[in-house]
Amino acid sequence: MEIINRRARMSSLTRKLRRENKTIGFVPTMGALHAGHLSLVEEARQMCDIVIVSIFVNPAQFNEPKDLEKYPRDLTADAALLSEYQIDYIYAPETSEIYGEGFSTYVYVENLTETLEGASRPGHFRGVATVITILFNTMRPDYAFFGQKDAQQVAVIKRLTRDLGFDTEIVVGRTIREESGLAMSSRNTHLSAEERSKASIIYQALRRAKIAAKEGERNAVRLAEIVREKIESESFAQLDYVAVVDGETLEPVEKIGENAVLIAVAVRFGNVRLIDNTILNRQP
Repeated sequence: MEIINRRARMSSLTRKLRRENKTIGFVPTMGALHAGHLSLVEEARQMCDIVIVSIFVNPAQFNEPKDLEKYPRDLTADAALLSEYQIDYIYAPETSEIYGEGFSTYVYVENLTETLEGASRPGHFRGVATVITILFNTMRPDYAFFGQKDAQQVAVIKRLTRDLGFDTEIVVGRTIREESGLAMSSRNTHLSAEERSKASIIYQALRRAKIAAKEGERNAVRLAEIVREKIESESFAQLDYVAVVDGETLEPVEKIGENAVLIAVAVRFGNVRLIDNTILNRQP
């Protein structure tokens, strides 16, 4: 396993690998690795000849400077963890390697980025789309692996990949959960023990709505109410939003039909904001 810091070196290496007809799998992360990331690494290892994991805390996707400042960074620990998974390269660039002096070009995906997390975190997805474009241009991976927990991000990156003509297939891994049902996230480390325990209410609420849908509830407003009622029964929880939207366009739906539908939520526990979702009519 080699750690690469320079963009030019990463680009040169992946060009060579493509000439050798190696299949390149790419797992982009911001470090603070947990079992959710590692499940994507495992899938990449099974599918690809070469696995590259990036570790880059992207300043362009943070709305609050304090959030960027306190984001956990421990490349040594992350590298030690990844060494157990037989990956080939870690790409860990400095900010100046991604955003050079005078950087002024950003990628904006219309419509998909303006609701849900986009409404709560203006500019967030512009930062995500820009860094992913840079990373895809640098590596030209055959496959890129993302987690379903960040469902809106997945929709944005799929649209970005199609619209800009990247020859990269987006592979979406299932949400990995703690024993309580709480979706794994680097943010969970900021929860107190009591908050972490109470945060399982998010999964319980989504599961309740999914069961209702399986039992025949087709009204989107009612499904959202089921989620809202359950989450609001927990005094520790402050609901930011619950939305029932088309799984691809993220447009609100009124009735559950045949297409994949996403129930997405954002909830605060103290100063920590958590997101999660479930999919109805999951497509094969």
